[in-house]
Amino acid sequence: MTLEEKAQLLVGYTFGKPYFGLPTSPDPNEKALVPGAAGETAKIARLGIPSTVLSDGPAGLRISPTRKDETKTYYCTGFPVGICLSSSWNTALVNEVGTAIGKEVHEYGADVLLGPGMNIHRNPLCGRNFEYFSEDPVLTGKIAASWVNGLQSNGVGASIKHFAANNQETNRLGNDARMDQRTLREIYLKGFEIAIRESNPWTVMDSYNKLNGDFTQYSRDLLTTILRDEWGYRGVVVSDWTNLRDTPKQVHAGTDLLEPGNKAQVDAIVAAVKNGTLDINDVNTNVKRVLEYIVKTPRFKGYKYSDHPDLKAHALITRQAATEGMVLLKNDNNTLPFDSKIKNVALFGKISYMLYAGGTGSGDVNKPYVVDLKQGLTNAGYQLDSNIEKLYQKYFEFGKLSQKISSQRYGSFAPYAPEDRIAEPILGKYVYGNYAGKSDVAVITIGRSSGEGGDRKSTDFCLDAGEQEMIGDVCDAFHHASKKVVVILNVGGVIETASWKNKPDAILLAWQPGQEGGNSIADVLSGKVSPSGKLPDTFPVNLDDVPSTKNFPYDTDYMDLTFSSTPTNTDRNIGYTDYEEGLNVGYRYFATSGKAVSYPFGYGMTYSKFEYSDAKIKKSGKNYIATITVKNVGNSNAKEVVELYVSAPKGKLDKPAMELKAFSKTRELKPGESERLAMTFTNYDLASYDMAAHSWITDAGTYQAKFAASSEDIRQTVAFKADHHTVLCHDVLNMK
Repeated sequence: MTLEEKAQLLVGYTFGKPYFGLPTSPDPNEKALVPGAAGETAKIARLGIPSTVLSDGPAGLRISPTRKDETKTYYCTGFPVGICLSSSWNTALVNEVGTAIGKEVHEYGADVLLGPGMNIHRNPLCGRNFEYFSEDPVLTGKIAASWVNGLQSNGVGASIKHFAANNQETNRLGNDARMDQRTLREIYLKGFEIAIRESNPWTVMDSYNKLNGDFTQYSRDLLTTILRDEWGYRGVVVSDWTNLRDTPKQVHAGTDLLEPGNKAQVDAIVAAVKNGTLDINDVNTNVKRVLEYIVKTPRFKGYKYSDHPDLKAHALITRQAATEGMVLLKNDNNTLPFDSKIKNVALFGKISYMLYAGGTGSGDVNKPYVVDLKQGLTNAGYQLDSNIEKLYQKYFEFGKLSQKISSQRYGSFAPYAPEDRIAEPILGKYVYGNYAGKSDVAVITIGRSSGEGGDRKSTDFCLDAGEQEMIGDVCDAFHHASKKVVVILNVGGVIETASWKNKPDAILLAWQPGQEGGNSIADVLSGKVSPSGKLPDTFPVNLDDVPSTKNFPYDTDYMDLTFSSTPTNTDRNIGYTDYEEGLNVGYRYFATSGKAVSYPFGYGMTYSKFEYSDAKIKKSGKNYIATITVKNVGNSNAKEVVELYVSAPKGKLDKPAMELKAFSKTRELKPGESERLAMTFTNYDLASYDMAAHSWITDAGTYQAKFAASSEDIRQTVAFKADHHTVLCHDVLNMK
C-alpha cells in the first residue's frame, strides 16, 4: 500500500452533506451504503478493499427509515434501553436481545453497531445513564459481554463505548476527568476489562473527554498499554465522532480509525510520517488492525443482505425483555397484579398517553411504532375512560409548538424530548374524585427523558409541584373510595422517590422499555408476567447524598453540541471534574457509610417470595465456586436474582464494606420449586489495585461471601479463606 492509501484507511469516509461542518468524502456525489448509518471506512478499489458500515446504537440499529425515490420503510426494532436490560440481571436474556439486534444489523447491510454504551453511572444526573448499564462495573461488564456475544454471533461487530470515563455530557468534548489510578482501574475500567475478556468485541470506541490531562484519543497508556498489552485486546479502536484534533497523536496512541473522517486527517498522517513526527510503524500497526477487521465483515465477504429482518419476531423479544427489566419497588397488600375484579382503569399523567420508549440522540431508534400505556392496557382488555384522554389531548396541542422549538434549537440530538417542556396538567380534586367513584383503580405515569449532549437538572431528578400534587390528590380521592393507586415510572435514570413513595399502593419502575412498552407494562400489571428486575443503581433519599454531586455539573446550562472546536473552558466541573469520591460510587459508599437510601442497589420485588438455603463456597483450581439453593415459597410463578457480595478482611488497602463479585438468576420457578445456582469468581476478582506497586493485590485472610436479595438484604453468609496473591499489570492477560 502507498502511504496515502494507508492514511485513507485510518480515516472514516463521510457522504452527503457535511457532518457538523466537516468536509464530505472525496466524491460528494457518492451515496452512503446504508443511509442514516453513522459512518463508513474508506474503500481502496485498487486493492479490492471495500467500504464497511458503522451504525448507531445501543437500543437497536439506527438508520434512516426512508430513502429518496423509495416507498419502502426501513424500520428497526426499538429495544429496551441499557439500564432496563441490566435491571434484568439475566445474561441469557440480554444475549437474546443482542442476537436480535445483530440480525437487523446483518440484514440491513451494516457491519458494526456502535454499542453497547457501558460507562459507569457515577451520578444520577448524567444525561446518558439510560443507555449505560449500572453504577457497578461487574454488573456492567457481564451484561455488556452477553449483549456483545449475542450481537456478534451474527457475524457482525460491536463497539463497546465510551472508553473511558465519559460520565457526564456537559462539555463532553473537553471535560478533563481527573482521578487516581486505583479509582480508574477498579471502577471506570473494570467493566470494559470484563467485557473484553468475555466477549472480544470487534471494536472499542474511545471517548471525547480528557482523562487526567490528556484526551483519551491521545492516551497511549490507555489505548495501548492497558487495553492491548495488559488486557490482550486485538481489535480496532475507533474514535467517537470527533472534529479535527491532533491526528498524529491519535494514531500513535492507538486510535486506529478516525471517524467520521475528513481529508485534512488523511493529509495530516501523510505529512507527519514524511516529516518524521509520526513513526510509519504506528501507521502500519493500525492499518493491520483495520484490515483484520475488514476481512471479517459481511461487506468484505459479499453477503447479500435482505433488507427484511424479522421485525415481528423481534417485537416479541423486546416485549419479553422489557418485562424482565422492570422493577417492582412497592406492592402493599398485593395491589399487583390486578385481580379479576379490576376492569375500569383511570389513567392519569401525560406520559400515560405518550410513552418514552427510549432516550434521545444516537441511542434512539427509528421504530415502526410505540405502544403507549393506554394502548397496552386496552390491548390487555381493560376499560379506560376516553374523557380523561381528551383532557390530556388538549395539553398535547401545545407540544407541537414545543417540538418545533426544540428541533430548531437542538435537532435530533436534543438532550430532552419535546414533551418534557410541557408541565404536568393538574385536573383537580373534583375530577379525580369523580373518576374514583366510577373506576376500579388509578394508574399514574411519571415520565423522564434525557439524551446525548446534555445532563439532567436537579429539577428533573425531583418531581415537580404539579406531579407531587397529582399523586397526592389522586391517592386521596381513590383511597377515600377504598380504591388503590399504582404509579408507573417511565424514566431513563434514577429519580427522587423518598418524599412521595408512601402515598401510592404500588410503584412499578418500567424504565424506558422500547417500542412494546405499553404491552410490557400491561403484562406485569395484569399478572401475565411476574416482575423480576432488580435495581442496577441506588436510589438515594436526596441528590446531595450522592458523593459525586459536589463534583458534577450541577444545574449548569453549559452544553457543547457544535462539534466545531475543542472546548477550552476551565471552570470546575465543566472544564475539569475531580473524582475525589474515589471508590465511593453507588452502593459502595452507602454500604460503607451506613447512610440511608430510598431503595438500595439490587432491590426488587416479585409477585412471589423466595427462601435461600445451603450456601457454600469451595475452591476449584483458580476459581471459587459459590452455590446456593433458591426455593419459591410464595404462590406465583416467578424468577429470583441472587447477588453475591464479598467483604474483605482488613489489609494493606482500605476497601468498601462489600463489593459485588457475581450474580445469577433462576429460571421461572413454580411455587414449591427450587433451583441450585452456582457463581464463580477468582482471586484476581478479589484484588484491589495498589498504585505504589502498580499491581493487583489480594490480601490473605478470611473473606465473607454474602448471598443477597439486595445490597441491604443479605440472606446467607459464608466465610472462606484466600491466600495472598499479587498480579503485576503486565500479567493480567494470564488471568483469563
